[in-house]
Amino acid sequence: MGIVVQKYGGSSLADADAIKRVARRIVDVKKAGHDVVVAVSAMGDTTDDLYDLANGVSPLPPAREMDMLLTAGERISMALVAMAISDLGYTARSFTGSQAGVITDSVHGKAKIIDITPGRITQAIGEGHIVIVAGFQGVSADTKEITTLGRGGTDTTAVALAAALEADVCEIYTDVDGVFTADPRIVPSARKLGKVSYEEMLELAACGAKILHLRCVEYGRRYGIPIHVRSSFSQLEGTWVVSDPALQGPEEETMEQPIIAGVAHDRSEAKITVVGVPDKVGEAARIFEALADAQINLDMIVQNVSAAATSLTDISFTLPRTDGQTAMTALARIQAEVGYDKLLYDDKIGKVSLIGAGMRSHPGITSKFFAALASAGVNIGMISTSEIRISVVVDENVVDDAVRATHTAFDLDADEVEAVVYGGTGR
Repeated sequence: MGIVVQKYGGSSLADADAIKRVARRIVDVKKAGHDVVVAVSAMGDTTDDLYDLANGVSPLPPAREMDMLLTAGERISMALVAMAISDLGYTARSFTGSQAGVITDSVHGKAKIIDITPGRITQAIGEGHIVIVAGFQGVSADTKEITTLGRGGTDTTAVALAAALEADVCEIYTDVDGVFTADPRIVPSARKLGKVSYEEMLELAACGAKILHLRCVEYGRRYGIPIHVRSSFSQLEGTWVVSDPALQGPEEETMEQPIIAGVAHDRSEAKITVVGVPDKVGEAARIFEALADAQINLDMIVQNVSAAATSLTDISFTLPRTDGQTAMTALARIQAEVGYDKLLYDDKIGKVSLIGAGMRSHPGITSKFFAALASAGVNIGMISTSEIRISVVVDENVVDDAVRATHTAFDLDADEVEAVVYGGTGR
């Protein structure tokens, strides 16, 4: 038997009883003859509580110290899970990210994994132990400082470990039974997907579906790691994320895949408009270079047609709301250099996205999407597309209406209500 890597989120480890339940599931896999490596998140809302505590102590906590603080949550989880496994008669070894060989760059708060050297993990496996790794964290190759990977980083830790260990599968355990056609908290009639492609899952993750972290899916695609998303609260088969859903997964399939994989939404973004930018070569480059230097990732970008009378244009883009102030500061520094008029900031927006590989060969998807939004009284602020995605920016107050209307318009509702959210507070 091969190696199985598992990941358990905070809702799966919310209290002592939940940790015991997870330990029993881990031991069952070991009993089946597999070697098991587990990446764990912090318990319940621990990470949010630590954020709140830090902000209560300091309005601007140093990034290094924030990473030192936040990694404590996962260290608590790994030790408790290892204790629960020991109580079941099996030996477990817990490791922090740095002990497990998770090597990152030096960006505090959102570090990227650049290598994994799993020597201590493979040694522990060879000695017959179950290995528990603290997710969401690593150590910088340059500074040797402790770093965190950003929200959802335990997903990335798990898939990166699976790639480094050449595991058979990476199981991502969460508080729902798999990947659904929409967030079950908004659309209770959402259907569970049996299989979904890496590219569709990448778009879903990038567009706000919180079931998997974007970088985790990127790792899976790059190294060909099958990802099985399932619930730690049930024994149901989950959703398989693979390169070709028609051919891969637990069963062979030959039927054509559905046109639409799902509807995703995101309320975590803000919009900045740079008003009155001179329509000259290089001005847009200066704006986006300033944002890149500030380590800000942009999402949707729209530039208006230059006004003939003034030769000025407006450039709008969306970005993580948490980076809004940083972006405004970076742009303010170059106002004299670029010569733009002013900046507008709007953090009362939401993004709704329609995703499906079948869009490539089926015309009329866009018109149907926009008709559904219109029927729900939803006004569109920005539009962005890829080969398999259409995204729109709308007012944050109508996001739920937009998601439900789109989900129904594309016949994604289940015949019977099947989506169950077992735990989690949504913080």
